[in-house]
Amino acid sequence: MAATKVLVVDDDLNIQRVLVFTLKQEGFEVHVASDGQAGVEMATAISPDLILMDVAMPKLDGYAATQQIRAAERGGARVPIIMLTAEADVEQRVRGLRAGADDDIVKPFHPLELIARIKALLSRSGGGTPAKATAEQPTMGQLYCFYGAKGGVGTTTIALNSAIAMARRFKRKTALVDANLQFGDMRVFLDQALETPSIVNAITEPDLDADLLKRLVTHHHAGIDLLLAPPNPEQADIVVERQRTDPGSLSRILSLMRRAYDYTFVDMAKTIDDFNLQLFDEADVIFVIMTADLSCLKNVRLVLETMDSLGYQRNKIQLVLNRSNAYTGINVDNAESALGRRIDFQVINEYRGAISALNSGEPFMSSRPDGPLGQSVSSFAREVDAQAGGTPAVAQPAGRR
Repeated sequence: MAATKVLVVDDDLNIQRVLVFTLKQEGFEVHVASDGQAGVEMATAISPDLILMDVAMPKLDGYAATQQIRAAERGGARVPIIMLTAEADVEQRVRGLRAGADDDIVKPFHPLELIARIKALLSRSGGGTPAKATAEQPTMGQLYCFYGAKGGVGTTTIALNSAIAMARRFKRKTALVDANLQFGDMRVFLDQALETPSIVNAITEPDLDADLLKRLVTHHHAGIDLLLAPPNPEQADIVVERQRTDPGSLSRILSLMRRAYDYTFVDMAKTIDDFNLQLFDEADVIFVIMTADLSCLKNVRLVLETMDSLGYQRNKIQLVLNRSNAYTGINVDNAESALGRRIDFQVINEYRGAISALNSGEPFMSSRPDGPLGQSVSSFAREVDAQAGGTPAVAQPAGRR
């Protein structure tokens, strides 16, 4: 049975993290929007079973967002909404009820009280059974983050070529986002000009919608659409500052991409900061790319421990062992024993071929898709597609152990 989906709409990152941790501890599937407008869009896109709505937010406050969500339901399935208020004010509560909220809770709140209120509302509304999608509700694509445990493990190579495999071999509409803001490599590896639009153009656009996003992404002949990193490190600051002053800006971009694509793959920088934490929160799955050497295993353990402390569910984080057949003196069993968990996927070693393809500006999934490395990445992509509910191809053996 699918987990109950809760949408958190709040612009305070600290409150977001408290709510995400608390809800995931109870087994809920959690989605986050950082402003009222993004909350309305995500409510339409994902059909949550319950919404936690902050009152005071930029762009669209919680009252107006709740009214828009209720108007969009048009007498159909009614999602329970709990308003998050900053003070026990009767006027605020009445205003929330008039907007369409079902309950309210004052911040700071005790987690036990919050969970009790959520479960009571879900029980009254039918146990949290997700509302059925209608023709007017857009399909929500999958968002996958690729995070390297350290530099040089092949994160960009796997993200890029897996995206191409999804598009070419499995006919999925696929986008690739280069979120390594300061030193993203997709522009160079895919031979894109400096003036090609980037995430800077998208995140600073005040009226970003699906049509405008379509003009900002770049179609590559390999079959994928690209949203590139800034062309230089200085412009990375523009993205970070925009996200700081308008916390919903990144959520809006990702929400639009979810609706436009079957898969959005995000290549991330190797840091754990507010920007990357937002990406982690938004992702359906976080692929941690690793190799079987001591320094990388140490980093993977630290990453797993950090993510566990932040409340991410274990099944959201999946380990991908790159260069799995390279001799390092540490085999897969030893690596799994050191990490205390299994490695979910393996991609074989063909380092020279991978580097040659990157330096030529033509990914190996375009130039040599049937080579050993191409087949290995295709197997990984097939398993990911099957895991997401797609129809897996049967031409080659699976990539999962």
